[in-house]
Amino acid sequence: MIPDAELRSLDDAVAAALHDGDVSRLDVIGYGEITVVLGWPPYERELACKRLPPFPDRAALDRYRDVFEAYVAQLRARGIDVEETALCAVERNGGRLHAYCVQRVLPTTSLGPAVLRDPDVDAAHPMVGAIVDAVVETVDDGLGLDAQLSNWAWVGDGLRYFDVTTPFLRDDRGRSRLDLDVFLASLPWALRAPLGRFVFPGVVARFHDARSVLVDLVANLEKERLSQWAPAFLEVANARLARPIPAEEPRRYYRSDARLWRATQAIRRADRWWQRRVRRREYDFLIPARIDR
Repeated sequence: MIPDAELRSLDDAVAAALHDGDVSRLDVIGYGEITVVLGWPPYERELACKRLPPFPDRAALDRYRDVFEAYVAQLRARGIDVEETALCAVERNGGRLHAYCVQRVLPTTSLGPAVLRDPDVDAAHPMVGAIVDAVVETVDDGLGLDAQLSNWAWVGDGLRYFDVTTPFLRDDRGRSRLDLDVFLASLPWALRAPLGRFVFPGVVARFHDARSVLVDLVANLEKERLSQWAPAFLEVANARLARPIPAEEPRRYYRSDARLWRATQAIRRADRWWQRRVRRREYDFLIPARIDR
């Protein structure tokens, strides 16, 4: 999907931004909590390239690729239309690999938040019912889903899903197949073990429960400034759930979730300062400015 030489050019630009502390030369489409999405070619945006945390070696990347491909295959087997995605990597000095999930850029008007900018809020809107159905019919103990509105597009006459960089898969014994160590690498070394043991397994687990996934979806409408759609999603979701979601629950959840991610980003910013200013080392992660929640 992207030639090797162009991928290396993109990664060289990221390396320069990390070295100089200046991201102004990068075409940043958006930030996730851990990753950043870059446009390529810059400011022409034919491709969206989501940068993953660096992998220490080829074996770690291959393990991730196996889980990633299995995740996409299982989503499609459940009827989810997943955007075509290529997992590409550049090897840097020392054998570390910088990997990117590469997709075609979808029209801005097709993205979930843009579709629901419609001032006429209606629980009968096809996107509302389609997302709720996708969650209820897909999520179980083995297969999870992050169903936030910003992860969906409306293409033609149906839903398309494109956030597949965090493969929510469990094996037959209920253990996550995702190597959390890769995604914890952006945190200070001393915090990785306790957060990896006590916090993030719980965060991952909630994406394996359809009701919790829908709570997360409704809660994060606030971040998209679309909270007026919360009653519509709750109406449709509660018609499908054995245990309905009261209106206050997503609001409580959002406040708690926002505190967690604000704390996480503050820790990462402090670690970046420490690594650059005190230890005189390059910091290998692009961190968003403060997210307005």
